[in-house]
Amino acid sequence: MNLRLTTLLAASGLVALGACAPTDGTGTTGMSRTQQGALAGAAVGAVLGATRDDDSNNEGRDAARGAILGAAAGAVAGNVLDRQAQALQQSLSNPNIQVINRGSYLQVVMPEGILFATGSAAVSGAAQNDLYAVARNLNQYPNSRVEVVGHTDNTGSMALNMDLSQRRAQSVAGILAAAGVSSGRLMASGAGYNRPIASNNTAEGRAQNRRVEILIRPTN
Repeated sequence: MNLRLTTLLAASGLVALGACAPTDGTGTTGMSRTQQGALAGAAVGAVLGATRDDDSNNEGRDAARGAILGAAAGAVAGNVLDRQAQALQQSLSNPNIQVINRGSYLQVVMPEGILFATGSAAVSGAAQNDLYAVARNLNQYPNSRVEVVGHTDNTGSMALNMDLSQRRAQSVAGILAAAGVSSGRLMASGAGYNRPIASNNTAEGRAQNRRVEILIRPTN
């Protein structure tokens, strides 16, 4: 087995090990995002390093350099998400708002009950304070694009729910823009009841499905 193939298999093993790491009970691995980023970056860097040169004498050296540079870049990206998620969670006054670090992006889940009255797309005063806190966080971490997605339960027609979810997403995005987030970073869309996170057969499940999600995706 030549060195290049050995390196590629080893890098693939690193990715697999990261994927199989123990979880903390919330669906995320026990490693911090900084550690996960370093592991993924090292694997990718090693692969790129191993494939960049046809000179077999340099493959090991290039793979090692690639792994080091990839690990550093991945650790930096992961650390930024860790810090942003922590700062954002601490800035929110409502404990029912979830900030979830998905590894490559942050997901802010805001239940309908704290944002809107039934059937309305007008954001409540209390929720506006938390949206301003989100906006301040976004301005402190400007290198990202922001997707605001509205979701509903399956009560009523598809057309009604698509329209309501779209208007709610636009209302939330409008407040973020009014609070200083560049409109060029913002995108608002409605998913209606197409992406449930719980069963629509129970009142509790329908309540969970009625939400707005703010997805914060780093751009570098």
